Amino acid sequence: MNAVSPPLPASAELIALLRDARARTLELVDGLDGDQLMGPQLDIVNPLLWEIGHLAWFHEHFVLRGLDGRASLRPDAGALYDSARVPHATRWSLPLPRLCDTLAYMARVQDALAARLAGREPDAQERYLYRLVAFHEDMHAEAFTYTRQTLGYPAPAFAGEPAPETGGGPWPGDAAIPGGTFRLGSEPGGAFVFDNEKWAHPVEIAPFRIARAPVTNAAFAAFVEDGGYRSDAFWDAEGLAWLRASGATGPAYWQRRDGGWVTRVFDRLEPLAPDRPVAHVNWHEANAWCRWAGRRLPTEAEWEAAAIGEPGADGALSRVKRTYPWGEAFPDPALANLDGGRLGCVDVAAHPAGDSAWGCRQMLGNVWEWTASPFLPYPGFAPDAYKEYSEPAFGTRKVLRGGGWATRARLANGTYRNFFEPDRRDVIAGFRTAAL
Repeated sequence: MNAVSPPLPASAELIALLRDARARTLELVDGLDGDQLMGPQLDIVNPLLWEIGHLAWFHEHFVLRGLDGRASLRPDAGALYDSARVPHATRWSLPLPRLCDTLAYMARVQDALAARLAGREPDAQERYLYRLVAFHEDMHAEAFTYTRQTLGYPAPAFAGEPAPETGGGPWPGDAAIPGGTFRLGSEPGGAFVFDNEKWAHPVEIAPFRIARAPVTNAAFAAFVEDGGYRSDAFWDAEGLAWLRASGATGPAYWQRRDGGWVTRVFDRLEPLAPDRPVAHVNWHEANAWCRWAGRRLPTEAEWEAAAIGEPGADGALSRVKRTYPWGEAFPDPALANLDGGRLGCVDVAAHPAGDSAWGCRQMLGNVWEWTASPFLPYPGFAPDAYKEYSEPAFGTRKVLRGGGWATRARLANGTYRNFFEPDRRDVIAGFRTAAL
């Protein structure tokens, strides 16, 4: 059945949302020294010291300045932190404030956002913008997690104890999804959505079969050991160009040790867990594995239908769909590996309570899943307030779905679209496949 829209959040709920997002940010920079907060200049990371200041600027830009026309709490904030104006390569050479001063700026901005709601309830535009800035911070928190992994920093320490893992091992086989007319995207009138999810529109889907679980480490290791990275036959032209330029011989963090595989997890090496999903592979690697295995990546419409679609009375795909694979209940640790609590992946057969209507497992959480689809606008697209979010990326990236273990549960649902360049391996991304 369709999701029932929850009541719009009151002031206290919005303030709690901001504070929870900020608490995660602070956990992700805690314990890092000055050199680590800057880090090396790489195309796929930002200096963490710059990035946390950017969060405060973003809050200020869209709420305090955008709604109230206030002067910035830092006169130099735009020159330092406006990502649309400050080129990526210059962010290491800016006169950035010290960490203590950056955190003080962040606190002042957040206090001002809370104070402006005192004694009254926000209107619809305010509610939207408060959620936008909080969810933007959630996205950066996930990026901070990628940065700590990319640079080999220690694992972050998140508050609370991780929930026990339920189930384990492999989850082989395919689910058969009937064809039909499917409404791809988010419906108006529901919870907060980003502009690239607007709006649901009918697409025709032919019957297909999709894997019940993502590709495992063991299955990907078989490709590597069979010479997958040495054979041109499994790579398309763009993938082969990436392979030759990168010199990759396997997934980003894998190493051979004593005849087996280990993988780097933050700053330590661990034995490769065979039944966990392969992670930190890019779209080219996923596509090459599919060619080797005689499979293919699903389109994003197929992925969404398998994740939140339901069978209709006539046996075809229903036009009605769920919010989450399992139904309408908000994600909790029994349903999906989200929110960073376990600081890594679990086996692909874990979380049986989170299965979709078709028996597909972990379509939310654990790893983001590459799809075959380029990131393009839905019909009638119009940018929302954050104009730089989606539109500049159309046509240059591939769509990922589902969320990873570091994704905040409040962001993850069956229509949420992520998008990255096909050569990115820092993302906590894997893939599931469809039959040819």
